[in-house]
Amino acid sequence: MSSQPKSAFRSADGTRRQFLKTASAVSAAAMTGAFAGPAVGAEEAGDRLGVGFIGCGGRAGSHMQIVKHLREARKVPVDHVAFCDVYRPRLDRAVKAYGGAGYTDYRDLLRDKNVDIVCIATPDHHHARQTIDAVKAGKDVYCEKPVTHWRQFDLLKQMVHTVADSGRCVQAGTQGMSDAAWHQMHDLVAKGLIGRLIHADCGYFRVGDWGERGMHVDDPNAKPGKDLDWEAFLGDSPTCDFDVSRFFRWRLYEEYAGGPSTDLFPHSLTPVWHVMGLGFPETVVATGGMFRYPEPPRTVPDTFNTLIDVPEKATVAVLGTQGNNDPTYPGRGAGGRIPTIRGWEGSLTVQGKEIVFAPAQGAKGKERQRIPIEHGENQADHWQNLIECIRKGRPGDLNSPMSLQYGVQTAMIMGMLSLKEGKTARFDAKKEAILL
Repeated sequence: MSSQPKSAFRSADGTRRQFLKTASAVSAAAMTGAFAGPAVGAEEAGDRLGVGFIGCGGRAGSHMQIVKHLREARKVPVDHVAFCDVYRPRLDRAVKAYGGAGYTDYRDLLRDKNVDIVCIATPDHHHARQTIDAVKAGKDVYCEKPVTHWRQFDLLKQMVHTVADSGRCVQAGTQGMSDAAWHQMHDLVAKGLIGRLIHADCGYFRVGDWGERGMHVDDPNAKPGKDLDWEAFLGDSPTCDFDVSRFFRWRLYEEYAGGPSTDLFPHSLTPVWHVMGLGFPETVVATGGMFRYPEPPRTVPDTFNTLIDVPEKATVAVLGTQGNNDPTYPGRGAGGRIPTIRGWEGSLTVQGKEIVFAPAQGAKGKERQRIPIEHGENQADHWQNLIECIRKGRPGDLNSPMSLQYGVQTAMIMGMLSLKEGKTARFDAKKEAILL
């Protein structure tokens, strides 16, 4: 059951904005260093948990390996029990490798009583609907980022409300939130070390168009039929004729992905949003385009820069390109630009294994500090955090809950809409609506 009563999801003014701020703050403070220690043992945890995987591609394969690692190396009582993919050769490979039931329709997997946790690693435009259906089926969820496609704000809102009302544990796949640095920095900001917030910057830099070079075409001769469900792949995206590239390299196309804004920026913005304790954005503007990889069939930008103003009278800058990996600026995580959080009285950033506080000019009584980071990012810890929260019935202790992702994904959706429309996107918190 939920660690908070449902009534707590609504603030006094009838909106959910305050809940989003307080819930993410509470979960963050509770999670500092939570899973760097001993594994959850079977005797302590109770019955075994079965994991069903919706999507059996490359990203899902990584999650399958992690679940195996948790079971064999950490002795966490968790098993592979079911798999689903609209492309049967991928499905068959997963079933052969791990054992378990195989499905081509994810709704059949959700009806499988052996499935306790659903791992969703499908194209972006399927994440929200599959998460909604999973929690309605009584399942807990690990959902890959982004939690929705950029055109699905209404579905994002529905998903967040449905998850909150269900009391299920739903972890977003921003595994960087397993890094203790962000939870320690959150506490320092909450205690007033940097004073009133005013600015932050983060971003993501990598080389490669991510679709052509990063996504494998399993079979250039593949065709729709009993082994490839093209209509299921399309989902709520615009109808079009089958195309091998669209099916296997979907990250190249704006109908199914968003480029850096959705593929990469959730990793960068989620920690910053959490550290600052933010709720919804207020205004968002974005620039960018296909600056290095303009050739068809790509339609998503390779360069994206976003400025986000929040009601706290602060700005968050999210910068990035897939045209340069910025080797002179080491990141925390592959390609991730280390964020800097600025307040009236000082700034916080990360250098190596330490958090660094630098006093602002004129700040009185403040001295430079270097604070050791308790532990770094580990995706197995991120999974184990989900499992522990399920065991204890405490969705409020998740590393990356939907209450946090609501604000993050809203800002990213607003950025994509701003870029496409050439307008400033504004957010009405009372109506939970994006205005252009």
